[in-house]
Amino acid sequence: MNYVLVTGASGDIGEACVKQLAKKGYSVYCHYFRNEQKIKSLLSDLILKYPKQDFFALQADLSSPKSVEQITKDMFQLHAIIFAHGDTVYKLLSDTTPDEMTHLWHTHVYNPIRLCQLCQPKLTQHSHSQIVFISSVYGLIGSSMEVMYSTVKGAQIAFVKSYAKEVASMNLTINAIAPGAVDTNMNTLWSKEEKQSLLLDIPLNRLAQPKEVASLVSYLLSEDASYITGSTIPLTGGWSV
Repeated sequence: MNYVLVTGASGDIGEACVKQLAKKGYSVYCHYFRNEQKIKSLLSDLILKYPKQDFFALQADLSSPKSVEQITKDMFQLHAIIFAHGDTVYKLLSDTTPDEMTHLWHTHVYNPIRLCQLCQPKLTQHSHSQIVFISSVYGLIGSSMEVMYSTVKGAQIAFVKSYAKEVASMNLTINAIAPGAVDTNMNTLWSKEEKQSLLLDIPLNRLAQPKEVASLVSYLLSEDASYITGSTIPLTGGWSV
């Protein structure tokens, strides 16, 4: 039985990944920060539906380096990591505070990289293992009003390219998915007018659904994707990158 860590499992994309991977037969470590009740409900449903698999809740603030150390200690087997956690700061760079910049850097870059570093021995003891970052199209094209978010998402993509070369001989693949606009709670910041304007730029004329991101994650963890590494795959509905 394969074990996967999904960070941000209480978020829309993270939850969709957990459900998709559980359906595929994975046992799942479900990381969350604040939304304990949602995780308890999710695990209760999964345990009932898949009684032969294991499901665990791991609480941690992934903006804190100490929490990364704890997560590593709480896992006994690990075959894959899906980084689906994160948040953003929606304001001009000139208005972004040093604390906000540090928070985004630690949350999206430093601590995920540190987690990869700490988990490498667990991952590479298997014949095949995988890491997938849910990055963002803004890591490829940038965005005004989310300059720091775009920067850290771009850093994730650079890390994927570099680390994939370092661990390829260990049969550890690492890739990133760069979604465009996804229909999640994170996008409640947008006004109706902003959403309508965005849809005009998307040829498919709709937002992505979390389960569509999860389906691509599931594929990247499959044997069919064993030759894909160091790649960033846009999932944008035709939105130009």
